[in-house]
Amino acid sequence: MRAEASRAASFELSEEQRAIGDVARESAQREIAPYIAEWDRSHVFPRALYGKLTAAGLMGMLVPEEYGGVAADYVAYALAIEELGKVDAGTAVTVSVHSMICHAIAKLGSDAQKDRWLERLATGDVIAGFGLTEPDAGSDAASIRGSARRDGDAYVLNGRKQWCTNGGFAGVVMAMFRTGGSGAKGISAFLVDSALSGVVVEKTTEKLGIHTSNTVDLAFDDVRVPASARLGAEGEGLTQALATLTAGRIGIAAQAIGILAACLDASVTFAKDRVAFGKPIGSFEAISFKIAQMATDLDAARLLTYRAAALAAAGRPYAVEASKAKLFASTKAREHASEAVQIHGGYGYTTEFPVERYYRDAKITEIYEGTSEIQQIVIARSLLGRL
Repeated sequence: MRAEASRAASFELSEEQRAIGDVARESAQREIAPYIAEWDRSHVFPRALYGKLTAAGLMGMLVPEEYGGVAADYVAYALAIEELGKVDAGTAVTVSVHSMICHAIAKLGSDAQKDRWLERLATGDVIAGFGLTEPDAGSDAASIRGSARRDGDAYVLNGRKQWCTNGGFAGVVMAMFRTGGSGAKGISAFLVDSALSGVVVEKTTEKLGIHTSNTVDLAFDDVRVPASARLGAEGEGLTQALATLTAGRIGIAAQAIGILAACLDASVTFAKDRVAFGKPIGSFEAISFKIAQMATDLDAARLLTYRAAALAAAGRPYAVEASKAKLFASTKAREHASEAVQIHGGYGYTTEFPVERYYRDAKITEIYEGTSEIQQIVIARSLLGRL
């Protein structure tokens, strides 16, 4: 099933949006598809790939044109992440996290911060990383302990950040530290140059899936940054981090859609080709009904995600819609990745077919950028308030 044909039937896209999706699909097929099996097997972070994706404009999708970016809207961005995720979920999350930090700098950064980072991010010279989670502070982000002590015209950063996406290859990390007090109001955001003394990769995390995505624990030991490295006002860092994660949920929903779309394509192909009891297995309802449900849930996930993206593009509130999109898309990606393995039978459990990779990759979409439980809290509170 052609992805573009399916989209045309379900959502009206502009020519520009279609063009960005087409570029992402062509780039993924040319630059990723021939190598992904080996990259996944060897846990390779393909750093050179991101220079090639830059040439297609994919690293600067959310960067304003005056800084060398594409200034794409969120619908186009979601289409591009989906196409990357369909070939490799690890690449999709690398670009998604990079893009959400580009968006944060473009929206919240000072002119000096924009001048310093945005063009380099758009050209792929620098990859952006994100540092919020700590060993004792995950979903409860207001409990972070990493500190930023003011010292004249600088801050001195100390602490540990866990599960930093892109952290081992990032030139700049958007990281949150406590500047005073307790709770959410005492946290500030910083753009930390990873080349500074005291920024150390302590551990590279080995994961179930998304093997091409780099995930590390970062140590910040007496890292001195100028006060101008603070992103936004002091004490507003958690609000900024959560707003960044809200935007990122559109990207993760799109990543999950890419995985789900890949599962559908693989399942349709296998169901047509695999013969049992004298006919293709797709002729049996036990298989065909799985595929029908997979296709239906794919369309539903797309529509939820496109709605959230369209609201974001229009500058309207979209937090609840982004949570619904991420919750549904990630759940269905995980469920149908399992079904894709089941459709393939014993073959699905081998590395000979990619559905085992989709199965491993799908689970993380229910966890990062806010777990499914966090999304349910956001949705429930929009209806019930804080009871």
